Amino acid sequence: MATTEYDAVVVGSGPNGLVAAATLAREGLSVLVLEAEDTLGGGARSAELTLPGFVHDTCSTVWSLGLASKAMRELPLEEHGVEWVQPDLPLANPLDDAPAALLHRSVDMTAEGLGVDANAYRRLMGPLVGAGFSLVDGLLSPFQLPRHPVKLARYGLSGIRSARGLGRSRFETEAAAALLAGLAAHSILSLRAPITAGYGLMLGVAAHLVGYPFAKGGSQQVTEALLSIIRSQGGEVRAGTRVTDLDEVPTARAVLLDVSARNADQIVGDRFPSRYRKALNRFRYGAGVHKVDWALDGPVPWADPEVARAGTVHVGGTLEETVAAEGEVAAGRHPERPWVLACQASGFDPTRAPEGQHAFWAYCHVPNGSTVDMTDRIEAQVERFAPGFRDRILARHVMGTSEVEARNANFIGGDINAGAADLAQFIRRPTLGVDPWRTPLKGVYLCSSSTPPGGGVHGMCGWHAARSALKHEF
Repeated sequence: MATTEYDAVVVGSGPNGLVAAATLAREGLSVLVLEAEDTLGGGARSAELTLPGFVHDTCSTVWSLGLASKAMRELPLEEHGVEWVQPDLPLANPLDDAPAALLHRSVDMTAEGLGVDANAYRRLMGPLVGAGFSLVDGLLSPFQLPRHPVKLARYGLSGIRSARGLGRSRFETEAAAALLAGLAAHSILSLRAPITAGYGLMLGVAAHLVGYPFAKGGSQQVTEALLSIIRSQGGEVRAGTRVTDLDEVPTARAVLLDVSARNADQIVGDRFPSRYRKALNRFRYGAGVHKVDWALDGPVPWADPEVARAGTVHVGGTLEETVAAEGEVAAGRHPERPWVLACQASGFDPTRAPEGQHAFWAYCHVPNGSTVDMTDRIEAQVERFAPGFRDRILARHVMGTSEVEARNANFIGGDINAGAADLAQFIRRPTLGVDPWRTPLKGVYLCSSSTPPGGGVHGMCGWHAARSALKHEF
């Protein structure tokens, strides 16, 4: 019998893979991380995409779910160099001919800006935020007995609904309904679909609990901190090492794959039972993203100056406009007025751009594998709420779905959630079971966003997989 070289090998260095590696290394295990690309980090990388001196995050910037998650709350990221930047406001949603809808850290301050919907917002969000991290832990730990089942049930009664249904039944004002719709649109689903309200509520709770922070200097700094934690515990990391077959992995008691369901099948092949392979290949991928990064000669000239105080901006207008745009994408079409997620981190972190200038990014959703260039439509939406925006552009960098996948093989067809996040795949991700991170092959685990709780930079897929490996292999 071959001698194991490592206790655990993690294939892939996205946030989930690195959290898994850090969790195992802190238990005293020998750990090796293998990454195909020369730059580690997966969806948490930064680069000068436009002009020298402009730092852009290639995928994720905002770490609200990360700071709220049990996985990252347990890790000493700050001790390893992460400095969190908190914008004045977590979120703004500009509206035509009306003040922008603003989400403050405080539930009460948010409610006060919503006019006649103030009490409705307090009744909806207050108890959920009051439940604190216990609610977030329950939502990000499916198949585990919740510590506070009553609080989780209260969330579920509203969360199981569609975002449109909940927004229209609870709120009278466009501002309140738009806030919910924009939060729910992160699900990358039709907002008429069940559980989309739940995604919106969860992101709203995270915003109130921890804000919408980002790492000073770019998301790469979080990756570097995770790598530092791993190495401080004796772990090893190898970049530029692509794994195409399980035989290429050094012998280990546990192998954790931070890869999509489809890529896991390609790596392991017929070592998996045929039934499991079929499940992996039936796993569905959702809509993709079309992302644009800009170097600007000044801040975005928002018509409502309050929007400049927010790090994250939902550029899509009203609830019904957002519902229509996301419905078009779900139907396989490209909306003329897409819902746009934008981030203006350099307004709060001067290390991201030369003095007086700004790095800015935005993306919209598109059908999986789309080849349509949505740049003009994205810029038109920003210009709609920030007249003169286009005049500030010094340079732009565009990533369609193929470029998104080329930068991260887990994002098949541009799907940054590594699998559609609808109700069916919320339960079956990628297979149905109480321990979906553990594969049928002894010692092999799946720790990517193709497992529960799904997409987002929270590290919980990796944390759950690591806990499962500790239970069954060590």
